[in-house]
Amino acid sequence: MKKNIFFAVLAVALVSLSACGSKQEYYENTIQVYCLNQTETSIESHSEPLPETSLGEQLKAVEEYLGTVPEKMQYKPPLSLGFNVQKATIDEGKLLLDFSEEYLNLSKTTEVLVRAALVRTFTQLEGIRFVGITVNGEAYYDAAGEQVGLMNADLFINNDGNEINTYELTKVKLYFATEEGKLVAAYREKYYSTNTPLERFIVDEIISGPSGQIEELKATVNPETKVINVTSNDGICYVNLDAAFLTGIDGISMDQAVYSLVDSLTELSYVKKVQILVNGEVPVAFSNSVFEKNIDIVTTLDDK
Repeated sequence: MKKNIFFAVLAVALVSLSACGSKQEYYENTIQVYCLNQTETSIESHSEPLPETSLGEQLKAVEEYLGTVPEKMQYKPPLSLGFNVQKATIDEGKLLLDFSEEYLNLSKTTEVLVRAALVRTFTQLEGIRFVGITVNGEAYYDAAGEQVGLMNADLFINNDGNEINTYELTKVKLYFATEEGKLVAAYREKYYSTNTPLERFIVDEIISGPSGQIEELKATVNPETKVINVTSNDGICYVNLDAAFLTGIDGISMDQAVYSLVDSLTELSYVKKVQILVNGEVPVAFSNSVFEKNIDIVTTLDDK
Protein backbone atom coordinates (compact mmCIF):
# COMPACT_ATOMS: atom_id res chain seq x y z
CA MET A 1 0.00 0.00 0.00
CA LYS A 2 1.41 3.39 -0.91
CA LYS A 3 2.49 5.66 1.91
CA ASN A 4 0.29 8.57 0.90
CA ILE A 5 -2.79 6.43 1.60
CA PHE A 6 -1.88 6.37 5.27
CA PHE A 7 -1.67 10.12 5.47
CA ALA A 8 -5.03 10.36 3.73
CA VAL A 9 -6.55 8.07 6.35
CA LEU A 10 -4.82 10.04 9.06
CA ALA A 11 -6.27 13.27 7.74
CA VAL A 12 -9.81 11.89 7.91
CA ALA A 13 -9.25 10.58 11.43
CA LEU A 14 -7.90 13.89 12.67
CA VAL A 15 -10.61 16.28 11.61
CA SER A 16 -13.45 16.75 9.21
CA LEU A 17 -11.88 18.21 6.13
CA SER A 18 -12.76 21.80 5.43
CA ALA A 19 -13.50 23.13 1.99
CA CYS A 20 -10.44 23.94 -0.10
CA GLY A 21 -9.50 27.57 -0.51
CA SER A 22 -8.38 29.39 -3.57
CA LYS A 23 -4.89 28.97 -5.05
CA GLN A 24 -3.97 32.34 -3.64
CA GLU A 25 -4.89 31.17 -0.12
CA TYR A 26 -2.98 27.92 -0.65
CA TYR A 27 0.24 29.79 -1.43
CA GLU A 28 0.04 32.28 1.44
CA ASN A 29 2.01 30.01 3.79
CA THR A 30 5.12 28.02 3.00
CA ILE A 31 7.17 25.31 4.69
CA GLN A 32 10.87 24.48 4.45
CA VAL A 33 11.12 20.91 3.15
CA TYR A 34 14.40 19.14 3.94
CA CYS A 35 15.85 16.64 1.46
CA LEU A 36 19.16 14.86 0.94
CA ASN A 37 21.63 16.06 -1.64
CA GLN A 38 22.52 13.81 -4.56
CA THR A 39 25.56 12.30 -2.83
CA GLU A 40 23.59 11.66 0.39
CA THR A 41 26.16 13.53 2.46
CA SER A 42 24.07 16.51 3.59
CA ILE A 43 20.54 17.85 3.68
CA GLU A 44 19.26 21.13 2.37
CA SER A 45 15.90 22.83 2.35
CA HIS A 46 13.63 24.36 -0.24
CA SER A 47 10.36 26.22 0.19
CA GLU A 48 7.00 24.68 -0.71
CA PRO A 49 3.42 26.00 -0.34
CA LEU A 50 1.48 24.89 2.70
CA PRO A 51 -2.34 24.71 2.64
CA GLU A 52 -4.10 26.77 5.30
CA THR A 53 -6.48 23.97 6.17
CA SER A 54 -6.43 21.13 8.69
CA LEU A 55 -3.36 19.46 10.10
CA GLY A 56 -4.34 16.33 8.20
CA GLU A 57 -4.36 18.18 4.88
CA GLN A 58 -1.03 19.77 5.69
CA LEU A 59 0.45 16.37 6.50
CA LYS A 60 -0.72 15.02 3.16
CA ALA A 61 0.87 17.94 1.32
CA VAL A 62 4.15 17.67 3.20
CA GLU A 63 4.27 13.89 2.72
CA GLU A 64 3.95 14.41 -1.03
CA TYR A 65 6.84 16.89 -1.01
CA LEU A 66 8.99 14.47 1.00
CA GLY A 67 8.31 11.62 -1.43
CA THR A 68 8.24 13.30 -4.84
CA VAL A 69 11.43 13.19 -6.90
CA PRO A 70 11.92 16.50 -8.77
CA GLU A 71 12.33 16.49 -12.54
CA LYS A 72 15.77 18.09 -12.38
CA MET A 73 16.97 15.62 -9.71
CA GLN A 74 18.81 18.27 -7.69
CA TYR A 75 18.00 16.50 -4.43
CA LYS A 76 16.63 13.24 -3.00
CA PRO A 77 13.42 13.43 -0.97
CA PRO A 78 13.76 11.26 2.17
CA LEU A 79 10.59 9.27 1.46
CA SER A 80 11.80 8.26 -2.00
CA LEU A 81 14.71 6.07 -0.88
CA GLY A 82 13.13 2.63 -1.13
CA PHE A 83 11.12 2.27 2.08
CA ASN A 84 7.45 2.95 2.75
CA VAL A 85 5.46 4.58 5.53
CA GLN A 86 3.26 1.72 6.71
CA LYS A 87 1.40 3.67 9.36
CA ALA A 88 1.24 7.24 10.62
CA THR A 89 -0.57 8.41 13.73
CA ILE A 90 -0.66 11.53 15.86
CA ASP A 91 -0.86 11.37 19.63
CA GLU A 92 -0.71 14.54 21.73
CA GLY A 93 1.70 16.41 19.49
CA LYS A 94 3.73 13.34 18.54
CA LEU A 95 3.83 12.11 14.94
CA LEU A 96 4.54 8.37 14.99
CA LEU A 97 5.80 6.83 11.76
CA ASP A 98 6.15 3.10 11.13
CA PHE A 99 8.48 2.24 8.23
CA SER A 100 8.80 -0.90 6.16
CA GLU A 101 11.82 -3.16 6.71
CA GLU A 102 13.64 -1.62 3.72
CA TYR A 103 14.45 1.27 6.06
CA LEU A 104 17.05 -1.01 7.65
CA ASN A 105 18.97 -1.10 4.35
CA LEU A 106 19.89 2.59 4.53
CA SER A 107 23.54 3.35 5.26
CA LYS A 108 24.40 4.86 8.63
CA THR A 109 24.99 8.33 7.21
CA THR A 110 21.89 8.28 5.01
CA GLU A 111 19.67 7.02 7.83
CA VAL A 112 20.65 9.85 10.17
CA LEU A 113 20.11 12.41 7.42
CA VAL A 114 16.69 10.93 6.62
CA ARG A 115 15.67 11.28 10.26
CA ALA A 116 17.01 14.84 10.37
CA ALA A 117 15.11 15.79 7.21
CA LEU A 118 11.82 14.30 8.42
CA VAL A 119 12.02 15.73 11.92
CA ARG A 120 13.07 19.22 10.81
CA THR A 121 10.28 19.27 8.22
CA PHE A 122 7.34 17.80 10.15
CA THR A 123 7.95 19.71 13.39
CA GLN A 124 7.36 22.98 11.56
CA LEU A 125 3.68 22.09 11.49
CA GLU A 126 1.63 23.52 14.32
CA GLY A 127 0.57 20.62 16.51
CA ILE A 128 3.62 18.45 15.73
CA ARG A 129 6.34 18.78 18.38
CA PHE A 130 7.99 15.37 18.19
CA VAL A 131 8.52 12.61 15.64
CA GLY A 132 8.98 8.96 16.54
CA ILE A 133 9.81 6.05 14.24
CA THR A 134 9.45 2.28 14.33
CA VAL A 135 10.21 -0.39 11.73
CA ASN A 136 7.56 -3.05 11.16
CA GLY A 137 6.01 -2.03 14.46
CA GLU A 138 9.24 -2.62 16.39
CA ALA A 139 11.48 -0.09 18.16
CA TYR A 140 14.30 1.19 15.98
CA TYR A 141 17.93 1.11 17.16
CA ASP A 142 20.61 3.29 15.60
CA ALA A 143 24.10 2.22 14.49
CA ALA A 144 25.39 2.63 18.06
CA GLY A 145 22.78 0.21 19.36
CA GLU A 146 20.77 2.93 21.11
CA GLN A 147 16.99 2.96 20.83
CA VAL A 148 15.78 5.98 18.88
CA GLY A 149 13.12 7.75 20.89
CA LEU A 150 11.00 10.79 20.22
CA MET A 151 12.88 13.47 18.29
CA ASN A 152 12.43 17.20 17.88
CA ALA A 153 14.29 19.72 15.76
CA ASP A 154 16.59 20.65 18.66
CA LEU A 155 18.12 17.16 18.52
CA PHE A 156 19.66 17.99 15.15
CA ILE A 157 21.86 21.05 15.58
CA ASN A 158 22.11 23.12 12.41
CA ASN A 159 24.73 25.63 11.32
CA ASP A 160 23.75 29.15 10.28
CA GLY A 161 23.81 28.42 6.55
CA ASN A 162 21.23 26.79 4.33
CA GLU A 163 23.11 23.52 3.95
CA ILE A 164 23.37 21.00 6.75
CA ASN A 165 26.37 18.73 6.58
CA THR A 166 26.55 15.18 7.87
CA TYR A 167 25.23 14.77 11.40
CA GLU A 168 27.27 13.06 14.08
CA LEU A 169 26.08 11.90 17.48
CA THR A 170 28.22 13.41 20.22
CA LYS A 171 28.23 13.15 23.98
CA VAL A 172 29.68 16.15 25.79
CA LYS A 173 30.35 16.96 29.43
CA LEU A 174 28.85 20.31 30.42
CA TYR A 175 29.09 22.21 33.69
CA PHE A 176 26.11 24.02 35.20
CA ALA A 177 25.59 25.84 38.50
CA THR A 178 24.30 24.89 41.92
CA GLU A 179 22.74 27.29 44.40
CA GLU A 180 25.83 26.91 46.59
CA GLY A 181 28.06 28.69 44.06
CA LYS A 182 29.65 25.56 42.62
CA LEU A 183 29.48 23.74 39.28
CA VAL A 184 28.26 20.22 38.61
CA ALA A 185 28.98 18.17 35.49
CA ALA A 186 26.15 16.80 33.36
CA TYR A 187 26.32 14.83 30.13
CA ARG A 188 24.37 15.77 27.02
CA GLU A 189 24.03 13.66 23.90
CA LYS A 190 22.87 15.18 20.63
CA TYR A 191 23.34 15.02 16.89
CA TYR A 192 25.15 18.05 15.58
CA SER A 193 26.16 19.25 12.14
CA THR A 194 29.82 18.72 11.35
CA ASN A 195 29.67 22.15 9.71
CA THR A 196 29.64 23.44 13.29
CA PRO A 197 32.86 23.23 15.36
CA LEU A 198 32.37 21.10 18.46
CA GLU A 199 33.55 24.03 20.57
CA ARG A 200 30.72 26.20 19.20
CA PHE A 201 28.26 23.39 19.91
CA ILE A 202 29.40 23.28 23.55
CA VAL A 203 29.12 27.06 23.97
CA ASP A 204 25.61 27.04 22.47
CA GLU A 205 24.56 24.23 24.81
CA ILE A 206 25.87 26.07 27.87
CA ILE A 207 23.92 29.17 26.86
CA SER A 208 20.77 27.09 26.33
CA GLY A 209 21.05 25.92 29.94
CA PRO A 210 20.51 22.58 31.69
CA SER A 211 18.00 20.16 30.23
CA GLY A 212 15.82 20.04 33.33
CA GLN A 213 16.41 16.35 33.94
CA ILE A 214 18.39 17.30 37.07
CA GLU A 215 16.35 19.88 38.96
CA GLU A 216 19.27 21.08 41.10
CA LEU A 217 21.22 22.42 38.11
CA LYS A 218 20.95 26.09 37.19
CA ALA A 219 21.80 28.00 34.00
CA THR A 220 25.08 29.88 34.21
CA VAL A 221 24.98 32.23 31.21
CA ASN A 222 22.38 34.83 30.30
CA PRO A 223 20.22 33.12 27.63
CA GLU A 224 20.13 36.39 25.68
CA THR A 225 23.87 36.07 25.06
CA LYS A 226 24.78 35.93 21.38
CA VAL A 227 27.81 34.04 20.11
CA ILE A 228 29.92 36.16 17.75
CA ASN A 229 32.39 33.38 17.00
CA VAL A 230 34.25 30.46 18.55
CA THR A 231 37.65 29.35 17.25
CA SER A 232 40.54 27.21 18.49
CA ASN A 233 44.26 27.48 17.79
CA ASP A 234 47.33 25.97 19.47
CA GLY A 235 45.35 24.61 22.40
CA ILE A 236 43.48 27.84 23.14
CA CYS A 237 39.75 28.21 22.46
CA TYR A 238 38.68 31.80 21.78
CA VAL A 239 35.04 32.49 22.71
CA ASN A 240 33.74 35.85 21.53
CA LEU A 241 30.35 36.81 22.99
CA ASP A 242 28.24 39.93 22.94
CA ALA A 243 27.72 42.24 25.93
CA ALA A 244 24.70 40.29 27.23
CA PHE A 245 27.19 37.83 28.73
CA LEU A 246 28.23 40.47 31.30
CA THR A 247 24.64 41.04 32.42
CA GLY A 248 24.62 37.67 34.10
CA ILE A 249 21.85 35.77 35.87
CA ASP A 250 20.57 36.57 39.35
CA GLY A 251 22.22 34.33 41.92
CA ILE A 252 24.99 33.21 39.53
CA SER A 253 28.51 34.55 40.04
CA MET A 254 30.75 35.58 37.18
CA ASP A 255 33.13 32.78 38.21
CA GLN A 256 30.34 30.26 37.67
CA ALA A 257 29.53 31.75 34.27
CA VAL A 258 33.16 31.82 33.16
CA TYR A 259 34.17 28.40 34.42
CA SER A 260 31.03 26.68 33.17
CA LEU A 261 32.36 27.58 29.73
CA VAL A 262 36.03 26.98 30.51
CA ASP A 263 35.60 23.63 32.26
CA SER A 264 33.19 22.39 29.58
CA LEU A 265 35.48 23.37 26.70
CA THR A 266 38.62 21.96 28.31
CA GLU A 267 36.94 18.56 28.43
CA LEU A 268 37.96 18.47 24.74
CA SER A 269 41.39 16.88 24.46
CA TYR A 270 42.74 19.62 22.19
CA VAL A 271 41.58 22.58 24.33
CA LYS A 272 43.95 23.44 27.18
CA LYS A 273 42.96 27.05 27.84
CA VAL A 274 40.04 29.35 27.05
CA GLN A 275 39.97 33.08 26.36
CA ILE A 276 36.57 34.72 26.74
CA LEU A 277 36.07 37.96 24.85
CA VAL A 278 33.16 40.36 24.84
CA ASN A 279 32.73 42.12 21.53
CA GLY A 280 36.30 41.15 20.69
CA GLU A 281 37.91 42.51 23.87
CA VAL A 282 38.89 41.12 27.26
CA PRO A 283 36.42 42.55 29.81
CA VAL A 284 37.98 44.93 32.34
CA ALA A 285 36.37 42.99 35.17
CA PHE A 286 38.30 39.82 34.30
CA SER A 287 41.35 39.13 36.45
CA ASN A 288 42.78 36.84 33.77
CA SER A 289 42.84 37.09 30.02
CA VAL A 290 43.13 33.32 29.55
CA PHE A 291 41.54 30.69 31.80
CA GLU A 292 42.49 27.12 32.57
CA LYS A 293 40.28 24.35 33.98
CA ASN A 294 39.24 25.06 37.57
CA ILE A 295 38.34 21.89 39.47
CA ASP A 296 38.10 23.76 42.79
CA ILE A 297 34.74 25.19 41.74
CA VAL A 298 33.41 21.75 40.74
CA THR A 299 31.41 19.52 43.06
CA THR A 300 28.93 16.67 42.81
CA LEU A 301 25.32 16.68 43.87
CA ASP A 302 26.18 14.22 46.66
CA ASP A 303 28.80 16.62 48.05
CA LYS A 304 26.63 19.71 48.14
